[in-house]
Amino acid sequence: MAVGPLERALSRAASALRLQTGGRVGRLGPRPARTLELYEFEGCPFCRKVREALSILDLDALIHPCPKRGPRFRPALVERGGKAQFPYLVDPNADVELYESDAIVRHLFSRYGDGRVPARLGAGPLTDLSAISVGLLRPGRGSFYREAKPPAERLELVSYEASPACRLVRERLSVLELPYLLHNRAPGTLRSVPAEGVPLLVDPNHALRVSGAPAILAHLDASYAA
Repeated sequence: MAVGPLERALSRAASALRLQTGGRVGRLGPRPARTLELYEFEGCPFCRKVREALSILDLDALIHPCPKRGPRFRPALVERGGKAQFPYLVDPNADVELYESDAIVRHLFSRYGDGRVPARLGAGPLTDLSAISVGLLRPGRGSFYREAKPPAERLELVSYEASPACRLVRERLSVLELPYLLHNRAPGTLRSVPAEGVPLLVDPNHALRVSGAPAILAHLDASYAA
């Protein structure tokens, strides 16, 4: 499924509506020794807040996409946490597992930032309203499962939350329920950024590095969509 000019424009508008939150690295604290895990889906406004926090804090995470009607990770989360509520963070460094986006955001900035939640993420109902409004621009995108073949080896995505092109790729990964290791590389990061730029997909199943949203989407559909 190709992405036309309207989809790209709507994705840019979504980033603008959230005032580019997650578009730049903020003040950082200690780095986690072990990788965080996040159960979420791209169309969820509360998941969006957590992904923005991960981007600001320059944190990588193993993403378990949980689109509606998805057969794999939604049932796995119910078994693990007791209910299908999103987002759900697993932090093995602190030995905690958390529901509720505000609780997760506070935990992340307390442990991996300077302890202060940025105003764009800490404004309570105003933050929630803004995050929900993004869904009005992109209704259903990244929310509903499309039948797909799970990869034998985990994909990796170099991305950051406020990038319109990266959003298009994350939406496709979400609906195809393809787990991936998210490498956040927002502007301001001190970590290496691939020469190809972002988004960049690393697919060990096909020994490929694919850059740019159009090429990545074409590869995902050709390789994994049923």
